[in-house]
Amino acid sequence: MNVLILTNGELSETETLRRRISGEVFDLVIGVDGGSRYASELNVTADVIIGDMDSISSHVQDENKNAKLILHPEEKDETDLELALLYAKKQGVDRIVVVGAMGGRMDMIISNIHLIAHASSGSCKIEVWHDNQTGWVIQPPGEDIPGNPGDTISLIPVGGDASGIMTKGMKYPLNNEKLTMKSRGISNRIESPPAHVAFADGLLLVVHTPGKSLER
Repeated sequence: MNVLILTNGELSETETLRRRISGEVFDLVIGVDGGSRYASELNVTADVIIGDMDSISSHVQDENKNAKLILHPEEKDETDLELALLYAKKQGVDRIVVVGAMGGRMDMIISNIHLIAHASSGSCKIEVWHDNQTGWVIQPPGEDIPGNPGDTISLIPVGGDASGIMTKGMKYPLNNEKLTMKSRGISNRIESPPAHVAFADGLLLVVHTPGKSLER
């Protein structure tokens, strides 16, 4: 089961996201409060809207009048995105794509990344789409990294160091090494797809950007 979650960040390349979404089949579309406004822009229909409704306009509510509303109080421990992820996982979802998690408030961006890292599990893959970029969290023992020669791959440890990292098919190999909260894992490149990342401990955020990076 595939789920699309629309959050209340900022979109910059709407046409790119619209094209990516049109190539997928989503069984459930969840609008996260004000993120529901992106449904019409991305040519999807929100099935559910979750949140405290503090950032959704009456116009957007009218546009999504057939969506199921799940209202939460404004003063709560969880963010609206966390509530949406919890709801999605209760539906037995296999894969979640989150759009709109970037842009806007810096604290919310950082929180969103940590939240998605925490919510990711072997039974449910969570992807963040930002324009043509895709981010997701991998766990030991690792996995293949899809892409084409010249695509940029960044490996960023989340929640602490990641160790025993070995890569294949990338321009800058890692051989049983550790990545810490520095910049060494940024802007690697795929040379021989599929690339592969194996590691022993920790969590790694993978960010895939099609095409060659101009910086390292």
